[in-house]
Amino acid sequence: MFQLYPSSSIVWYKAIDECWHSPITSSRKAKWWHSAFHNVTAMVGAGVLSLPHAMANLGWGPGVVVLVLSWVITLYTLWQMVEMHEMVPGKRFDRYHELGQHAFGEKLGLYIVVPQQLIVEVSVCIVYMITGGESLQRFHHLVCDCKDINFHLVCKHCKDISLTFFIMIFASAHFVLSHLPNFESITGISMTAAIMSLCYSTIVWSVHEGVQPDAQYGYKAKTTAGTIFNSFTALGDVAFAYAGHNVILEIQATMPSTPEKPSKGPMWKGVVVSYIVVALCYFPVAIIGYRTYGNSVNENILITLEGPTWLIAMVNIFVVIHVIGGYQMYAMPVFDMIENFLVKKLNFKPTRSRRFFVRNIYVALTMFISITLPFFSGLLGFFGGFVFAPTSYFLPCVIWLVMYKPRKFSLSWWTNWICIVLGILLTVIAPLGGLRQIILQAKNYKFYSSEPIL
Repeated sequence: MFQLYPSSSIVWYKAIDECWHSPITSSRKAKWWHSAFHNVTAMVGAGVLSLPHAMANLGWGPGVVVLVLSWVITLYTLWQMVEMHEMVPGKRFDRYHELGQHAFGEKLGLYIVVPQQLIVEVSVCIVYMITGGESLQRFHHLVCDCKDINFHLVCKHCKDISLTFFIMIFASAHFVLSHLPNFESITGISMTAAIMSLCYSTIVWSVHEGVQPDAQYGYKAKTTAGTIFNSFTALGDVAFAYAGHNVILEIQATMPSTPEKPSKGPMWKGVVVSYIVVALCYFPVAIIGYRTYGNSVNENILITLEGPTWLIAMVNIFVVIHVIGGYQMYAMPVFDMIENFLVKKLNFKPTRSRRFFVRNIYVALTMFISITLPFFSGLLGFFGGFVFAPTSYFLPCVIWLVMYKPRKFSLSWWTNWICIVLGILLTVIAPLGGLRQIILQAKNYKFYSSEPIL
């Protein structure tokens, strides 16, 4: 991917501009602030909307501990990935699987990383489809003055429309935007999405009028088993909220780098800024949202949120704009993988028609799955534990131990092993709660039903 160009005894990195323009490495002009809003767009999304519900399932003490510990651990593992991007002189690991291949071997690294990363990126796109559809549906209900009367939705000014059609409306934007060629081309979308995330997160925790009179803080489940499995789901929800690791190397790949000024400097600056924004979004929404509504808070706080109708409607539109950008952030690495495979392995010609069909098929596939399984909380909990925990919480630590081999029982050794143990526990237990939640939600769900889902 790279050649070394000597000049005055200085060696610097220069990307080869491949004829078919890889979506990840075709441009290396990004600045540190690009890293900041790309990371905010990648991180803050559907996950933040579920955090009050996660707090309700965990309780005050465990909930706050899990939130803070997750923030610290994932910031640490992000730092590791930024450092490892250029750990080999003259080479850059522009993709997660390239770093895995360097650590575990060409084949084993590919088998370990690629399935997990693909599942993460595809699952985020699916959940963002559901989130975008739900927010559009909620906007419609508010504008049309819809009310649930005896479990039947009645709207004064508009016809009832099911979630299926709103997901299709949301997907229509991506049938257009997905044809933007690379990360640089979605910079404006990402910046707008990052601003929207900060706006709606701030409104969510500031719009209420104090603690609700009927707010209760005991566990919602009536049985011990239900409480335990709900807490497992909540852990997965929190893990889902910290998903930026899966595109961090791809973001860093868009930045220029020389031996004198490696990309890790501005990249880390952008990561720190983005994590400050993440803290400003996550902690107030989770803590104040739970304090306001107690255990009656919905799995998506926008459904529970009370306030002026115009303001709540605007918040839902902000969410739609943000998840449009978030979808593109996670879809671009998938496009890169597919196009690399088709061009380099299967010898397809790098034509526009090939890109047109591949990307449209991907958008259509994620739309179809979203319409078929629109289970917001269950999917967050399941995917959050199943693949987000490995790629965000402990896989960077494993690679770090393999590559740097810190002295046994040193601070680095202990830190990485603690993260690995906690991450493995999260990977084991969180999917159990998410899967149970999906099963419970699916009991009364009719596939492709015309009834709207609230």
